[in-house]
Amino acid sequence: MRVLILIILSVLFASCAKRGTITGGVKDSIPPIMKMSEPKNLSTEFKGNKIKLYFDEYIKLKDINKQLIISPPMKNMPLILPSTPTKILTITLNDTLTPNTTYSLNFGQSIQDNNEGNPYQQFKYIFSTGTYIDSLQLVGQIKDAYAKKTDNFVSVMLYERNEKFYDSIVYKEVPRYITNTLDSLKTFTLENIKAGEYLLVAMKDYNNNNKFDPKKDKIAFHSEIVTIPDNAAYELELFKEELPFKPIRPSQASGNRIILGHEGKSNDVKIELKNGDEIVPTVVTPFENKDSLQIWFKPIKADSLSIKVKKNVLEKEFKLKFNTQKADSLRINAVQSGVLHLGEKYTLKSSIPITKIDASKIKLTNKDSVAVVFTTQYDEPKQLVVIDFKKEPLERYKLTLEKGAFTDLLERESDSLAFTIGTKNLTDYGNLRLHLEGIKSFPIIVELTNAKGDIQASAYSEGETTIDFNLLQPALFTVRIVYDDNKNRVWDTGSYLEKRQTEEVRYFPTEIDVRANWDVDQTLKFSSE
Repeated sequence: MRVLILIILSVLFASCAKRGTITGGVKDSIPPIMKMSEPKNLSTEFKGNKIKLYFDEYIKLKDINKQLIISPPMKNMPLILPSTPTKILTITLNDTLTPNTTYSLNFGQSIQDNNEGNPYQQFKYIFSTGTYIDSLQLVGQIKDAYAKKTDNFVSVMLYERNEKFYDSIVYKEVPRYITNTLDSLKTFTLENIKAGEYLLVAMKDYNNNNKFDPKKDKIAFHSEIVTIPDNAAYELELFKEELPFKPIRPSQASGNRIILGHEGKSNDVKIELKNGDEIVPTVVTPFENKDSLQIWFKPIKADSLSIKVKKNVLEKEFKLKFNTQKADSLRINAVQSGVLHLGEKYTLKSSIPITKIDASKIKLTNKDSVAVVFTTQYDEPKQLVVIDFKKEPLERYKLTLEKGAFTDLLERESDSLAFTIGTKNLTDYGNLRLHLEGIKSFPIIVELTNAKGDIQASAYSEGETTIDFNLLQPALFTVRIVYDDNKNRVWDTGSYLEKRQTEEVRYFPTEIDVRANWDVDQTLKFSSE
């Protein structure tokens, strides 16, 4: 009987036992620690070219080329070995060091433990070729002058104002001191600086050469020379300069079109096309989404053409070998497909400039086949035909184009076409009324942007502080205001050489939720600072 009880108890315990997996214990979350270095950190009168760092565990290097910031910059990057997991890093300096200078090697988050990848945050190795370590610092923050989101990996630089200083130094020389916001910070601290006068600059440096390339880089600068020591916190606003207009050698695209690439803005450009001594009539339009102009003309017989480009004081002439090619075909497409929102105008896009619109060959009807009154307007730069009419909710429209409704530059008539489009109900849209407070000057541009920063609606105010945006498609909107100082109705960027900052932009920090069939009344208080 006693044996039977023991057997039963054994079975019960076995059936009640829980299954599980063997774990490796608590996950390691402790970053590596440097135990010692040769020479020691914060050494003075540094004379060698090798540094050894000893760590308490095996470490690995991640993104060292992006994360390592050396200040002052070295012309040749040091050699850091090994690239495999190790407890000892050897740094070989490949530059001649400047006398009486404090150097800082900031490793960012590149040093990580080998097992879990815990980073040794912002580890710095500092040494001086002089008798003391410079200990002054300068702090601040980075923001974009126009966009809400700020770039990462922004370099912040100080150029010493001495007998070698000149205005265009940022294009040709590396800075005296440098730091970087890396991939997570929008604030910066420039440390181990000596007392003196400096130009303070920030760059989104796409070439990673510590020099300003206006074709690619963004720049920010403090308008006045900074004197160190300084307890102020500086705000630097990054902007992309507008390049001066520069035409690029043209190319033939078809029998009736030449493409002229360019840098900078092409507004107010004058182009003269000549076949020998004969001036060829042209129409010039921007190439959508490209820094190019399209030069349209009727097909001609020629071996070569000359193209004279003028803007302000710039004048340049190109010679283009001309080949016999097919002419561009005429195509008419609807910009809106399926749904025409109540706040929009119906638009057709032509593949080639239109020279004539015959409204008698255009018919617009509703779902009951009743004619709808409309007007037409042609936007030549964009090659758009705008059909404007009073739109009704929950309606279907049919636009019929007879042959010859449009005539293009080559005197060809458009084919017969038909398009259908529908509208939504008024309850599918929301309305937004904004009451603006704290506006320090007028005029202003008021913009509603989406999460990507794309403009969804805009208004211009020369003094009115109540702004209405009606028939909005439901979304979360961010409100941006631009102080339009020169009253040209667009945001203007800055110029480093002209020491001109951008036009001021302010964001309301909280998104506004506009839902279908809602009327939103919102007061926005903007800081005057």
